[in-house]
Amino acid sequence: MQQIQIYDTTLRDGTQSEGFTLSSNDKIRIAQKLDELGVAFIEGGWPGSNPKDVEFFERARNMQWKNALIAAFGSTCRVKGGPEDDANIKALLDSQTPVCTIFGKTWTLHVKEVLLTTLEDNLRIIEQSVAYLKANSKRVIYDAEHFFDGYKADSSYALETLQAAIRGGAEIVVLCDTNGGTLPWEVECIIRELKPALNHPFGIHTHNDSECAVVNSLTAIREGAIQVQGTINGVGERCGNANLISIMADLELKMSYKCLPEGNISKLYDLSHFVAEVANITPDEHLPFVGKSAFAHKGGVHVAAMRRSAKSYQHVEPELVGNKMRVVVSDLSGRGNLLSKAEEHGVEVEDEEVLPVLNDIKELEARGFSFEAAEASVTLMLKRQEYGYKPPFELVDFFVNVEHRQGRGIFAEAMVKVKVQGELLHTAAEGNGPVNALDNALRKALLSYYPQLADFHLSDYKVRILDSDHGTEAITRVLIDTRNSTTRWSTVGASTNIIEASWRALADSMEYGLMVAH
Repeated sequence: MQQIQIYDTTLRDGTQSEGFTLSSNDKIRIAQKLDELGVAFIEGGWPGSNPKDVEFFERARNMQWKNALIAAFGSTCRVKGGPEDDANIKALLDSQTPVCTIFGKTWTLHVKEVLLTTLEDNLRIIEQSVAYLKANSKRVIYDAEHFFDGYKADSSYALETLQAAIRGGAEIVVLCDTNGGTLPWEVECIIRELKPALNHPFGIHTHNDSECAVVNSLTAIREGAIQVQGTINGVGERCGNANLISIMADLELKMSYKCLPEGNISKLYDLSHFVAEVANITPDEHLPFVGKSAFAHKGGVHVAAMRRSAKSYQHVEPELVGNKMRVVVSDLSGRGNLLSKAEEHGVEVEDEEVLPVLNDIKELEARGFSFEAAEASVTLMLKRQEYGYKPPFELVDFFVNVEHRQGRGIFAEAMVKVKVQGELLHTAAEGNGPVNALDNALRKALLSYYPQLADFHLSDYKVRILDSDHGTEAITRVLIDTRNSTTRWSTVGASTNIIEASWRALADSMEYGLMVAH
């Protein structure tokens, strides 16, 4: 199997994405994960551009890297100058990385209107910059910026820029679709035309402005590229870079290429979510291969087929990339969705017993409930159909009062009346709001019977107004996330009364937690 070099630029090109910021420590943590995955190159940043990148390279040079080589990124030397006294080139050398990646201009428009120099001087600075780094014992990768636009404008000159880098000693030249506007058949045609004249190892670096970054990268590899540059989750400037997660999965699972150590493709799901977590951004759960929705099945017809053959609606086994198949319950569900959910949570119900639950779900979703993100509520509905199931408590009444008092301000008080093991309990509690007061009162009533409730924590409370054109009479959906030391679960309620919606979600969260924590 042919080996493809994975060159990760999440720590440099990825941080040019709006809203994606990494500290020096964040970069070290992500670099360690990338090294553990087994990528060939990790581009740490531009050492001359900011103190964070300088710190990263200082720390990285004293660390042991098992699989990856650390690369520093920069540009060719300045126009009409030389590399020996160029501050950018000096910063690259000072980073003490084994690899230096520099970019230069390919497009005549950039040479004349951005660099404001001649075509000949641009070739000189490319060749001399590469040669100087090479003479200082660096492995040099040359990124041909705007290569495809440059080739379309003047194919002969674009080739000359690559040959200048090769004369200087670049071990690989990388064809960059910097503006992200090239289409797959153009990539294919240009590379096929270029290869006989190039006769040198080349790589590919694409951006996603036309939603073609991944397919352009795969096309280039099919045409002979031995290195692919990109970022984890496709983060990057404007619309992002090529998503290395999808590229690595496609290469190994679909195209018979090798790009990672044996078995490491199963780490992709964890890596994708780790990078999002470190960057403090919400993971895109609709990403191919690694999103939680990538193997989530919602339609009743799909799930019915999946129960007979998992291959019927999945292009690969989710476990191969560290993901898992999920069944989503909604008003589009059939009996198969609920039977799968019952099996998943160990609920013993017969085929005919799920029909009342299915009908209830369809009716409740029509009234504003949404069970896709509230699996605990679905599980409870199924559990209540199980023969012999007795709920841990039964609601009789509740009362909530919110008032303002002089010198105290706004406060809430709740009263609940519940039946537990045949005994009627009547308790009250205060809180900083009506839901908090209800939570406190319910816990107060149940804690002596169920001490494990002390380990339950309400971790999130989401409210959504469903039909805002109805003003204060609108239906309100409440989603409550609860956790204990080992598990997290979500429950839902909906009503024109926000307190009723909150109570239903809250009561379900307690009942589900007691069911799984006994």
